[in-house]
Amino acid sequence: MSVPDSSEFHRVLHGSWEALGEGAPLLSAFAGICAQVLIAPPQEPQSLSIEALAILYAARNRGVIEVRGVRTAFEAPARLLAVYVEIDDQRTIAFRSQEQPEVTVRFLDGFAQLCRNGCILHHQHRDFSLSRTGFSLAREIQLPSVADALAEATEFGLHE
Repeated sequence: MSVPDSSEFHRVLHGSWEALGEGAPLLSAFAGICAQVLIAPPQEPQSLSIEALAILYAARNRGVIEVRGVRTAFEAPARLLAVYVEIDDQRTIAFRSQEQPEVTVRFLDGFAQLCRNGCILHHQHRDFSLSRTGFSLAREIQLPSVADALAEATEFGLHE
């Protein structure tokens, strides 16, 4: 998959900035990867990091994933975009750490790996889901293999 140079990327992005909402450059990049994979699926899947596997495991039941930030947060690490997964209709898990921003970044990278491997579909704005491939892989993952990575996430009610 070819990546446009920076000026071309931002020219194309300009028209979709408002539609994608906050975090548009990164959200646009994730959406673009997902779209490209739909057109030309990867021939050789990449190996997945523990973070990518943890995201899959967390999403295995509902498959609903958001990439979002907390724009109004006082501390900069809390404003970073992060991966949120609906565990069920009442609970969400956030793969972010205000104390260790590297955790947030590692899980964003894991999400990108899932996009490149055809495990994620982009729907609109910050809304993503597992694809058929994603659901299939997620159901093969055993909790002990991702327990440490899941422990780095924060769980809270769906509308907190």
